[in-house]
Amino acid sequence: MQKYDFRRTSAVLLCGTMLLLTGCKQKTVTLESTDYTDQVDEQIVSSSDIVNFTLPQKGEEIAVLTIKGYGDVKIKLFPEETPKGVENFKKLVESGFYDELIFHRVVDSFVIQGGDPRGNGTGGVDAWGSNTGFEQTISGRLCHVTGAVAYAIGQDKLNKSQFYIVTGQEITSDYLQQLRDAAGISLSPELTQLYQNAGGQPFLDGGYEVFGQVFDGLEHCLAIQKVAVDGEQKPKTPVVIEKAIITEYDGTVPHWYNAAGEEISVSSD
Repeated sequence: MQKYDFRRTSAVLLCGTMLLLTGCKQKTVTLESTDYTDQVDEQIVSSSDIVNFTLPQKGEEIAVLTIKGYGDVKIKLFPEETPKGVENFKKLVESGFYDELIFHRVVDSFVIQGGDPRGNGTGGVDAWGSNTGFEQTISGRLCHVTGAVAYAIGQDKLNKSQFYIVTGQEITSDYLQQLRDAAGISLSPELTQLYQNAGGQPFLDGGYEVFGQVFDGLEHCLAIQKVAVDGEQKPKTPVVIEKAIITEYDGTVPHWYNAAGEEISVSSD
């Protein structure tokens, strides 16, 4: 049986190892899997109203990230679920904040992470110019399936500009059993089916604000997760967001993919 590491990402660090020796006060913003070791009662994660795979309506505002050397990544936003999170992202996009920023952290079968003007995981501000950030709004109708877009946070658990796109992994029966054994988390039958169809990272649910979903161009994210990285999980060759825009969805056919890179059919009924 394959063993899954639900703590594959390092805990939130206050600064990098080298900088720590000099007493730096920067914070690295990264993903941190929840520590479930003291959890006794089993949690049942259930929702019959997951909206990740809801297709935008023609004319609806979407975000498009143009990634140099790869192509366009189109993202549906969910202002009805996470109003301030979407407003923050839209304002940052419209101000040109994300243009020419890199994906500074890439973890195969997990996420690609960007939105830091310093390019090392220690920076970021919100759309109102604050480096403090704002409180999360975590919707029970959005989950960490492959293609989900969410905010990366530090120990303060406040949103700023850093975000990640879930590339995820295939969710097998073995994975779900180990999730129950290690974390005391069980998914409802509906959510189990969704994750097994799409893949993702269900152990992140409830800890981070998902505010969008890639509905076209996810193949570029799946390709980026395979690039060579250094010891800090930073691509050795920069992966650059050439341009980010807010535009209207023109109704073109979407292309949904699962974690294995297979195009899938989804229904929002």
